[in-house]
Amino acid sequence: MVAAETDRDPDLAVIEAGSRTLRTQGGGPQQADVPGRPEDPEVDRALREVEAELATRWGETKLEPSVTRIAALMDVLGEPQRTYPSIHITGTNGKTSTARMIEALLGAFHLRTGRYTSPHVQSITERISLDGAPISAERFIETYNDIKPYVEMVDSQQEYRLSFFEVLTGMAYAAFADAPVDVAVVEVGMGGSWDATNVIDADVAVVTPIDLDHTDRLGGTTAEIAGEKSGIIKQDATVILAQQPVDAAQVLLKKAVEVDATVAREGLEFGVVARQVAVGGQLLTLRGLGGEYGEVYLPLHGPYQAHNAAVALAAVEAFFGVGSQRPESLDIDTVRKAFAAVSSPGRLEVVRRSPTVVLDAAHNPAGARATAEAVGEAFDFSRLIGVVGASGDKNVRGLLEAFEPIFAEVVITQNSSHRAMDADELAAIAVEVFGEDRVQVEPRLPDALEAAITLAEEEGEFAGGGVLVTGSVITVGEARLLLGRG
Repeated sequence: MVAAETDRDPDLAVIEAGSRTLRTQGGGPQQADVPGRPEDPEVDRALREVEAELATRWGETKLEPSVTRIAALMDVLGEPQRTYPSIHITGTNGKTSTARMIEALLGAFHLRTGRYTSPHVQSITERISLDGAPISAERFIETYNDIKPYVEMVDSQQEYRLSFFEVLTGMAYAAFADAPVDVAVVEVGMGGSWDATNVIDADVAVVTPIDLDHTDRLGGTTAEIAGEKSGIIKQDATVILAQQPVDAAQVLLKKAVEVDATVAREGLEFGVVARQVAVGGQLLTLRGLGGEYGEVYLPLHGPYQAHNAAVALAAVEAFFGVGSQRPESLDIDTVRKAFAAVSSPGRLEVVRRSPTVVLDAAHNPAGARATAEAVGEAFDFSRLIGVVGASGDKNVRGLLEAFEPIFAEVVITQNSSHRAMDADELAAIAVEVFGEDRVQVEPRLPDALEAAITLAEEEGEFAGGGVLVTGSVITVGEARLLLGRG
């Protein structure tokens, strides 16, 4: 059926008895690019002060798994997250791209949207978007100052201060209520059940493909990770499931049964019917909950983005009641317009030509495998040079092994984050994977980019050499700035 296009296993015969599935019964404005620093010196100074204050709090890798503090903040703020409906997204990979697609679709149908995603590529303001564009630096500062007294009040009453991510989550929910938005599209930070975002009762819960990541926090198997992520599935909600490992699917479906949620599964109720590579992206035929949507142009590369598109479409259909309250599909021209306007910075993003330089934020083995497949399909590189800077808490060996077949050589570097793996430590692993002759070490990212571009140019101007910068969202963001984007 609709799963024919993919070789991912669609067999979800493990469905628990009593679960319900969604079947049919019978673009918005172009998204803004990543913002740079504010041009006004005073605004830039004020934003830096806010960033500095946020930096004094626990970072995103240090957490105490509970929603106690964020719930207390929501209480003193007057529960802003309950003033609008929401779509909640969890999973291992593809969350941000899927969120941006959902946002574009909702905007195309004239709904005012708020989107909360993480991490950011270049500017912290990217995390909170209204109407498809990051909020302005001025509004970000204003929102922080508005909730700051309440944050300090909660800090004084809790064992631990609110974390960086918890404060940003509070800011997002407050900004959405103040706008006000018609619907919020919210991506979890980590996991689900105890993630700070999980103080919303989303009408639609979305689970993108689950794989091994953050195993120290979420569990060592996909089933254990699914258990944490299933926490966003609320009573009587609709659950949109991307194709999952069978053990993860079992856990998610069991949770859906427990809370009487309605389930729609990729490969069964919706999915990718057909796809073909097109200039600048791909042309899709998608099967939604309300029927088939043909000739959908998506300006993003890779099979995984096609699957993200199918998930996003099903989520928006579910939000509008397609397949339950209404039998008809969404307006096809509006759907086409929305998808054609989608952007996803740092996801197979071309930022330079001659030689071509591509940025991709893959940071775990599953993401790297998807990127490697997409590069082979979308680009005709005769020789591809990798620039890799990764975080120390990731499975870097698995990441490098996924890229080994497509990289002729790799330049190892590190970004400016305190989480960055030391370049020499990463290089030692790279030598084991690639061999010493294919590894070059340049600890400074500007030097690494220059070295990779030089290597790609060795075959000549028209020989088809390219560069892929990857390994971390932070590495990609810093490279993006160095290469003149944002």
